[in-house]
Amino acid sequence: MVVLARVRLLSANRRVVRGVEGLWIYRLLTQVEPEVYGSKLAYVLVEESRSPLMWDLPERRLALLDEAVETAEALGTANPYRAKMLARALAARQRELEAGPAKPRELE
Repeated sequence: MVVLARVRLLSANRRVVRGVEGLWIYRLLTQVEPEVYGSKLAYVLVEESRSPLMWDLPERRLALLDEAVETAEALGTANPYRAKMLARALAARQRELEAGPAKPRELE
C-alpha cells in the first residue's frame, strides 16, 4: 500500500494532492514518515473540512480539524512547517467551534 501511495503521489505531478485521494495518500505515508508527510496531511485535512461536501456534516468537519491539530502537534519542533500548520489547524478549528453546527464556516 505504501508503494501504491507513493506511485500515486508521484503520478499526480502536483505539490500537494488534495481531496479524498490526498487524504488517503498522506494518511498512509504519515504513518511511515510523519516528519515528511505530516504537514501535508494537516494541510489537506483543513482544506477538506471546508469542502462543500462537508457543509452539512459538522461532526465530520470537526473530526477532520481535530485530526489536523493532532497531526500538526505530532510534528517535531525542528520541522519548519510545524508552527504554520499548527496555527492554521487551530485557527480553522476555532472558527468551526465559533460557527456552531448549523452554519458552514467561511473560507480563509
